[in-house]
Amino acid sequence: MASEPDVRGVVLHLRPMELSVARIDSLRDLVGGLRAAGKRVVCWSSSYTNSTYQVACAADEILLQPGGMIDSLGFAREYVFLAEALERAGVQADFVQITPYKTAADALTKRGLTPEAREMAEWLADSNFAQLVFAVTAGRHCSEAAARELIDGAPYTDLGARTAGAVDDLLSEEDLPARLKARLQGWSQARRRLRRPRPPRPGRVVGLIRVEGTIVDGRSRRAPFKPPLRPPLLFEDQSGDLTVVQQARSLAANGRVGAVVLWVESGGGSATASEAMAAALATLAGRKPLVAAMGSVAASGGYYLATPAAKIFAQPGTLTGSIGVLSGKLVAGGLFDRLLVHRELIQRGEHAAMSRPDRPYSERERQKLLEAIQRSYEVFLDRVATSRRRDVAEIEPVAGGRVWTGLQARERGLVDELGGLGRALAEARALAGLPANAPVREAGTGRRELPPAVVTAPATLAHAMTVAAAFNRSATWWLCPLVLPDS
Repeated sequence: MASEPDVRGVVLHLRPMELSVARIDSLRDLVGGLRAAGKRVVCWSSSYTNSTYQVACAADEILLQPGGMIDSLGFAREYVFLAEALERAGVQADFVQITPYKTAADALTKRGLTPEAREMAEWLADSNFAQLVFAVTAGRHCSEAAARELIDGAPYTDLGARTAGAVDDLLSEEDLPARLKARLQGWSQARRRLRRPRPPRPGRVVGLIRVEGTIVDGRSRRAPFKPPLRPPLLFEDQSGDLTVVQQARSLAANGRVGAVVLWVESGGGSATASEAMAAALATLAGRKPLVAAMGSVAASGGYYLATPAAKIFAQPGTLTGSIGVLSGKLVAGGLFDRLLVHRELIQRGEHAAMSRPDRPYSERERQKLLEAIQRSYEVFLDRVATSRRRDVAEIEPVAGGRVWTGLQARERGLVDELGGLGRALAEARALAGLPANAPVREAGTGRRELPPAVVTAPATLAHAMTVAAAFNRSATWWLCPLVLPDS
């Protein structure tokens, strides 16, 4: 649409919704692209949420329906801790982690934020809030102090929003054509009148690999159902090493594929699966340009996958980093006792039953587990240091499980550029010497990929149980502590 000469402008009808910070960044990029192409962009809504108002601030004009409002503005994230609730049910979480910043298990093992977790939460909040202040400052053409005052003054009624300068005018949707002095058409009508781009000539293409959801050992599968309120991991899509490795090998061997973009939307998962994927991607990167693009979250194992790339792109609000390791289990012996479930174990081998949920780890078992995660952490650090062309000692201060926004990660050398999938595709084309309109071909998933199951309670439970079972199969986990489902 940006290159369509018959389109004078675009009206964005924004419905109230909540978006991750990185998705806000992506939408603002799209609005900026339209404006850079000379199109007038107007945002209209019956009411603005914190998310949609940030998007609207990228437009030329912000309009609000009479009687509408602007919701509270700012940044707020709640952290939930279940240790005491689990104990009441007779369950205990027994985890070992690298450094106090690797807080992925804190929700299960703690009763509140540790000093390190609070420090990390504060710097993430500071970065995200700074992005909001920047958006308001640029969009409303005001000083930073005025932007902060506007944010703190929310929520606003329609009249209050106009008085505060948060919107340009109050207008019903029916009055938009008269105000814009143009005929408006919905997207379904307008797209039929747009010129269809010429089919690209046969030639080389950009391959696309998607890693979305929890990283697991096995094959990729999509969640049959995603409840609105769901625990992280259990009801997410799953990216399996057997699927992604085959995709990487296939694209590496395909002569028509001139470059590859890796799209990561994952808070990590199995360390062994992450290593298998990264090794295949490194081989691919040795044969043709590989560029990584991060979505809302690309942390821990999700960050590990991006290390073979020639360039890593992240949005300012992407959650990334979390370079660290943990492992553990949920101990349900107390729950079994309360349910009057009697279990007897016949064992050979001193540590044969260390993963069983009946009891916590012994001191010897805990030491064995610590050795495993220390070695896993060494592998993680070495991979990052090599890919970033730095010494391990330089990576240590930004590792240790610390989570960063994309903006903070770029400042610390963990990512190369700010931007989304579009910028990553453009970079891949440039590195491979492909034309700017070279098509994108997504990697095939293979015949054995497990498709979405019928949405039934057993199918949903079975999908969740595959992750629960994977915790026992994988000795160590590269998992981000802030894997939050999008609203």
